[in-house]
Amino acid sequence: MKYFLACFGLLFLLNSCVDIFDEIIVHANGSGTYKYSVNLSASKIKINSILALDSIDGQRVPSLDEIKNKIALYKDKLDQKEGISNVTVDANYDDFIFKFSCDFTSVAALQNAVRDIVKEESRDKNNPLYNESWLSWDGKQLVRSIPSFQSPINRLKPEDQELLKNGKYITVSRFDKPVAKCDNASAQISPTKTAVMVKASTYAVAQNPTLLKNTVTLENP
Repeated sequence: MKYFLACFGLLFLLNSCVDIFDEIIVHANGSGTYKYSVNLSASKIKINSILALDSIDGQRVPSLDEIKNKIALYKDKLDQKEGISNVTVDANYDDFIFKFSCDFTSVAALQNAVRDIVKEESRDKNNPLYNESWLSWDGKQLVRSIPSFQSPINRLKPEDQELLKNGKYITVSRFDKPVAKCDNASAQISPTKTAVMVKASTYAVAQNPTLLKNTVTLENP
């Protein structure tokens, strides 16, 4: 879920090796659990050096307290959204590893909650990005994607681009029933047929978010 990276500031995405793990568990009734983790530990020395600066490449660097406050704000806002419960955030500011999870009553409730928060926090309330559907579930088929965004990768220094190439972006979808098929050629179905994984480098996903797009169809009852 690309929106969640905003909690940590643009500097982490642009200047670090980023490992992202994105998992959704969808039960037969449409309820479930969503988990999202960002691991920046491989670049913690560089991150600490950046946090010591006032600005970088003309952009203001947020303080660690500001980042902590923003994450707490997002958690509180999500806690108040309809259909969302059990919101937890585990933030390790020594190794810069962040883990988020929540339960949802429906896939639509999860998508609407995240979209509402992004709109509330954005200066551009009419950005067409916020109208994109990145999750849908009809009881048999789950469609997953990452919202399109304008990637600034080409403006990065070569060494920073290499850091992103070392990172991984992994999405996992889990179900109560067996999976019949997926439309992403790189998707891997587990031996139990109840989970699907798609992975790519963080660099590749930043260039082309459609790499992780996947439609998962379950077997008939």
